[in-house]
Amino acid sequence: MRRLEGRIALITAAGSGMGKASAERFASEGAHVIVSDVNEAAAKGVAQAIVDAGGSASAVRCDVGDLDQIKTMIDGVEREHGVLHVLFNHAGIPGQAGMDVDPDQWETAIDINQRSAFFATKYALPLLREAGGKASIIFTSSVSGVVGSLFSPLYSLTKGGIVLLMKSLAVRLGPEGIRSNAILPAMIETPMLPQFFGRENGADIEDLRASYQSSVPLGRVATPEEIASVAAFLASDDASWVTGVALPVDGGFLAK
Repeated sequence: MRRLEGRIALITAAGSGMGKASAERFASEGAHVIVSDVNEAAAKGVAQAIVDAGGSASAVRCDVGDLDQIKTMIDGVEREHGVLHVLFNHAGIPGQAGMDVDPDQWETAIDINQRSAFFATKYALPLLREAGGKASIIFTSSVSGVVGSLFSPLYSLTKGGIVLLMKSLAVRLGPEGIRSNAILPAMIETPMLPQFFGRENGADIEDLRASYQSSVPLGRVATPEEIASVAAFLASDDASWVTGVALPVDGGFLAK
């Protein structure tokens, strides 16, 4: 069943990992996917692979830390399509660990993890309103957005803010038929995973990884495709009565 047939979806940080898997899944469900990434070659590679597989996609380079680039990206969606059905604010970085964070590092984490999602949504709202009650905004938060992070208070701060942004938008935009939800992943096998465990000086990455994995009731790391399947659900009419939800996709991590 192609639940996103004829719809336009924009995914940030879609050049690898969960974003890439989501782009592929959305395309397989019938959407035209705009693959956005700071790595232009990666974005183009994902888009071309989707087209080669029979799907519909285009690529755009966007550094979400730069508001002008976000605005330019959304303006391009308006020119090409005039409507946006799905905005997946997926871009994010681990940020600096611990409390030894300088102001530049703090601002970078805030800009990429929070500011980008707020302003991408602001710029895209006129296009989402054109979706005729079929619009879905999806955010990638984290389990660390609802429970404290031992390693990174800064990361928890940014991802916790995303949860409340999502809820506020659900309340504000619900009367217009625009849904807003967030995915809360735990440990996912992506290129970013080693960065999370390698931020502490002298950290044994494999030991930290094993310890974290043992705390997950399902006892394993998730795949990017397992996040993509949840994103596709939230983007589709199967989730037409779902808004304001911070949905853990965490193997049971938050159930304890």
